[in-house]
Amino acid sequence: MNTKVRSTKIAKNALLAIALGFALTACKKNKEVTAPAGEVLINEYCAGEEFFSNNEFFRSNGLGESMDQATAKKKAFSNARADLASAINTTIQGTIDNYVNSREFNNREEVEERFEGLTREVLDQELTGTKTICQKAVKVTETGNYKYYVAIELSGQDLIGAMNERLSQDERLRIDYDYEQFKETFNQEMEKLKNN
Repeated sequence: MNTKVRSTKIAKNALLAIALGFALTACKKNKEVTAPAGEVLINEYCAGEEFFSNNEFFRSNGLGESMDQATAKKKAFSNARADLASAINTTIQGTIDNYVNSREFNNREEVEERFEGLTREVLDQELTGTKTICQKAVKVTETGNYKYYVAIELSGQDLIGAMNERLSQDERLRIDYDYEQFKETFNQEMEKLKNN
């Protein structure tokens, strides 16, 4: 009787495993995305949720196409850096506006100009320190052109550290500058990236 129970259990487990295998295969087939009639699904490299900016990193991606592979790569990085700079500028502008408003400086306009000028300098320096997190190159068979896909990132904390260093060196701003409050305001702006 013990042998019959074991062989029955083994048979049931084998049938369960086979059924589970079929179910998993069916689920995989259902998850495949197909384009509607008349459309072609495009696989864009170095794009998607894992390449979105969040509360820790500014991220962007770029695409470059050229008959020359090196030129395609340069175009892709140039496009990605321009996109990254735009995203950072938006966040920094929000930080400056909120910080200056919360501090209620008497010379608000001058302070804003000084902050903006210094942050542009920092941004130009920091963009050279971006980290490449994805890059793919393909050759387009119809045209013979090369396409280069890239995704880059820049740490928000590295950026705020560089900004602090530069802002604290400015004699006029140093009097009214509060790093902890500026950092808190910056982190609030970074949280907005995470939620978008």
